[in-house]
Amino acid sequence: VIENFFGLLKSELLYLQEFESMEHFKQELEEYIHYYNHQRIKGKLKGMSPVDYRVHALKAA
Repeated sequence: VIENFFGLLKSELLYLQEFESMEHFKQELEEYIHYYNHQRIKGKLKGMSPVDYRVHALKAA
């Protein structure tokens, strides 16, 4: 699972832009992780983001 995440991270963030500094990279990384967890929909999660899926699963339980 983590290998898949890092593959996506590299292809969706790292390879698409150049970073001015380590601080710039850290800021972009934090924004990407927030996007990945809260906005990026996944087919395996019934078209929901990871956070939405967890909330939905907890309500159903």
